[in-house]
Amino acid sequence: MAEIKDPENTVILETTKGKVVIQLLPQVAPEHVARIKELAREKAYDGVVFHRVIQDFMAQTGDVEYGKKGSETFNPGRAGMGGSAKPDLKAEFSATSHVRGTCSMARSQNPNSANSQFFICFTDAPWLNKQYSVWGQVIEGMDNVDKIKRGEPVSDPDSIVSMRVAADV
Repeated sequence: MAEIKDPENTVILETTKGKVVIQLLPQVAPEHVARIKELAREKAYDGVVFHRVIQDFMAQTGDVEYGKKGSETFNPGRAGMGGSAKPDLKAEFSATSHVRGTCSMARSQNPNSANSQFFICFTDAPWLNKQYSVWGQVIEGMDNVDKIKRGEPVSDPDSIVSMRVAADV
């Protein structure tokens, strides 16, 4: 298992394919890291599906409004169109590259529209650099990310079983 050096800035993502450990990058995107931790601590990500998973690109999840299995608002046809009840975040673009295992916020065409959705890169994606807010890097479990079912949308999608800040576990 990867050594967790900073439990307050590490999240443990348990997925239907296995565990994924993500090192948070508060020095790169402090507001985005704070939002990820806030939603994880509220258990908002538990049950949320991977609604958009593109081979050789990325796996997207985090729609806590329409993508959370078992919730009143779960709607597989709308998964990916929602966020959280919290306000959108101002972009925190950086020089941090989108490489295999990078965790970055999804957004609309508006750079300041990131809310709760995020994606994990399967491969290097340099065209995303300085256009999306990078907030983390997978340090363990990319083999499990690689197993997530593909699709756009995904039929019978994999999901986040739980997402916790390591300091709370």
